[in-house]
Amino acid sequence: MAMTIGAEIHGIDLTKPLKDAAVEEIWQALVDWKVVFFRDQSMDNDAFIAMSRQFGDLTPGHHVYGGHKKWNELYWVAKDRRKTRGSGELLYLPWQGWHTDVTPAINPPKVSILRGEIVPPYGGDTMWTDLNAAYEALSPVMREFIDGLRGVHYYAPKAGIKPNKDYLDQMKDNLIITEHPLVRVHPESGKRVLYISPTFLHEIKGLSPTESTALLDLLKTHAVRPEFTVRFKWEPGSIAMWDNRSTAHMAPRDIWASDFDRDFYRTTLVGDVPVGVDGEESTAIEGKPLVAA
Repeated sequence: MAMTIGAEIHGIDLTKPLKDAAVEEIWQALVDWKVVFFRDQSMDNDAFIAMSRQFGDLTPGHHVYGGHKKWNELYWVAKDRRKTRGSGELLYLPWQGWHTDVTPAINPPKVSILRGEIVPPYGGDTMWTDLNAAYEALSPVMREFIDGLRGVHYYAPKAGIKPNKDYLDQMKDNLIITEHPLVRVHPESGKRVLYISPTFLHEIKGLSPTESTALLDLLKTHAVRPEFTVRFKWEPGSIAMWDNRSTAHMAPRDIWASDFDRDFYRTTLVGDVPVGVDGEESTAIEGKPLVAA
């Protein structure tokens, strides 16, 4: 674990219904530590969905890619998903792969829960970054400058990838674009968060294209500095639960070069509309809010 992010919780069995007090304690740990981890939680998908529902209403598996054929609330995070989206080599960028879940939506999921079922013996680690710590580490002048700015979030093929037609059609048919505050206020902790979702944030409103690109490059690189991050090594039965209102995470790329299988399942909780330092909410440009499955 790290100084400001990541806590491993022991002595609790998530396969059984939780008492209200336990739910509240886990939730408070989540708000405080941004991501919490559990080990040795052997369960099937039905039990995973039931466990997740104890923390809030669940969205469909994914707004663009859809849910699992059998479990609409699940997003199947499998090793071969890259093959369904495009071909070619990703361009290397310091923040490549970092994102906060579904920020193109007006109300991104407030929490994501990920369960490892088939876990490779090595490789495939996931990283999270503390976006409150990233904000606090900026200079006072920079914080004051970005407090009133807003960014445009949407899905787009990653740099270097030649997207498949089906992948492009999915994005077009499920188009969502939202203007979020660049700094949001966490609705529970009250802390300010650098609301950077590097993969999905493409433009800062009110700046010229050159200014926007330069500032985004600076902030995206800053947001994922090692001292803000925690890295988790998965084991079968591991569960990670993270607060999308204060973190970004990076899906591992090393598994694509290995022969190991990796099957994970994710649920997401219906979120609220982000609010900026000025009290102004996000604005939907295209698409509808995420609703309960």
